[in-house]
Order: sequence, then C-alpha cells, then structure tokens
Amino acid sequence: MASQNSSASGSSQNTRPGNHLYCYHNEIAPLRVVRFQGPKMGKRFYGCSFWPRTCGFFRWADEVNDEREMRFLLLEKDTKIAELEHEIDMLQLKLKEVETKNAELEDLVHEVGIECTERRLIMESASADKKMGLYLVASWILFAIMFWLV
Repeated sequence: MASQNSSASGSSQNTRPGNHLYCYHNEIAPLRVVRFQGPKMGKRFYGCSFWPRTCGFFRWADEVNDEREMRFLLLEKDTKIAELEHEIDMLQLKLKEVETKNAELEDLVHEVGIECTERRLIMESASADKKMGLYLVASWILFAIMFWLV
C-alpha cells in the first residue's frame, strides 16, 4: 500500500476541473471508506474504480482536499505574479518614457542655456558700445568747451 501511495502522490494527471478525481484508467475514482479494524478505520480515501483489479491509484481524501487548496493557492499566487509582472512591464515602459522626456528636457535646458549666454554676451557688447558712445560724446563736449574757452 505504501508503494501505491507514493506513486499516486507524485501524479498530477489524475485531477480535472471540477470535484472529481480520476484514476490512472481515466475513470472517476470513487470515494471509499476503510472498513478494516485498525487505526485508519473510517478514514476516507479515493481508489481505482476497477477495484480489486486496480491501476494502483490511491489518495487519502484529506490529502486531496489539501492538494486542491494548495492548487488554488498556487493559482492565486501565479495570478498575482502575472499581475505584478504586467505592472513591472508597464512601469518599465513608463520609465523609458520619462527617461526620454528627461533627455529631451536636458537638451532643451542646454540649448536655452547656450541661447541665454549668447544673449548676455550681445547685451554686454551693446552695453559696452553704449558706454563707448557716451564717452565719445562726453569727450567731444569737453573738447568743445575747452576749445571755446581758449
């Protein structure tokens, strides 16, 4: 019986959607109860539907319920993982968009900085030209006053 138990517990082909459990003959495995005297008397199990000519399928009913619960939890975890992977993909796309926008803005800031520097140089040059013109006018006026007085 231990060899049947170990061979049955490693198989995942004997469950289908729904509440039925299927044996290795691909038949519904009926729920049975241990009727022999002993510590396992009254314990429920699933066995091959062709008993006593059996394919060796055997599962305790409480293990099947635990397995179904674990499969459900695993399905929930897989769903959550898929959702998180999708969220990661979306965030990576958004990150690429932000990085592209950031690069564009950095280029724009660089261009504006160059333009501001050029304008400042032009303004400084114009200011120097104005000062030079004022100095020239002032020197002519001074020269005229000195020439007039002499």
